[in-house]
Amino acid sequence: METYTAMRHFADSWGLLAMTLSFLGVVFFIFRPGAKKAAAQASVIPLKED
Repeated sequence: METYTAMRHFADSWGLLAMTLSFLGVVFFIFRPGAKKAAAQASVIPLKED
């Protein structure tokens, strides 16, 4: 049971911090300047003829 308790405390503290930083990184990546052009290009990939 000691391993479970240690892992739970780790997840409650550092795990939460890691997930928050990952979320903020993704949000920044999506809303960065220049992302609109890349998203527009990616959105038409399935419609392109080979």
